[in-house]
Amino acid sequence: EQCLRKGARAIQALAEKLFNMPSEADKYGRLVILPPPTTKLPREKPLPKPRPPTKWEQFAQSKGIKKRKRSKLDFDEDAGEWRRRYGYKRVADERDIPVIEAKSTDEPGEDPFSNMKKEKKARIEKQEKNRLQNLKHTLKVAGKSALPSTVQLSTMALPITGSAQVPKKLTKDELGEIAGHASTATASVGKFDRKLEGEKPAKHAGKHRKFLPVVGSSKEEKQQSDKILDKVLSRHNQEIVDVNKVSDL
Repeated sequence: EQCLRKGARAIQALAEKLFNMPSEADKYGRLVILPPPTTKLPREKPLPKPRPPTKWEQFAQSKGIKKRKRSKLDFDEDAGEWRRRYGYKRVADERDIPVIEAKSTDEPGEDPFSNMKKEKKARIEKQEKNRLQNLKHTLKVAGKSALPSTVQLSTMALPITGSAQVPKKLTKDELGEIAGHASTATASVGKFDRKLEGEKPAKHAGKHRKFLPVVGSSKEEKQQSDKILDKVLSRHNQEIVDVNKVSDL
């Protein structure tokens, strides 16, 4: 009873203090504006470091270029409809161009469509190279914590880290073991595979299980069944037969 009385007084004091604070109206009722906290709680992990700007961001800042949001759709004059800027069925898709106008610089015999594919592939490779360079610069300046969360778990496997971790060189025995596993990883366990010139048979260390043939004699099958039955009965014979009861009879 004393605990209940003290708890009621504490709740009453808390409610009076809340009602004396400034509040604002909301669709759910009155919301009290709480004061800022005075006790600072420690963080479990340090604050993430800010990501350093990329080369393009530095160039845009020096030239005063501001990023503006564009709509995801754009009007395609050739198709006469609104299409996406990027992705499937985008505006000015190379696959939808039936005819390419010849230029004075074109050489005879060149396929403009194949050149277009090569240029697109080169652009993609350049973008990927720039992306890896930006990640490498971020890792060098701000550390691993500034990298995107999708990259942090695989930084040691990416070619952007520049770490001194060199993959372990396999020994001759390890290479032979791996080659043996690879040569027997087929449906016929390597029996009917074509062997390379100078290839040695795989070494199988340890014991191997022996299986009965699919088509065999009834005698061998009976012996195998009797063997399994004897093993089961000898293991559970104390549970099946009560020896004391039999001796009393």
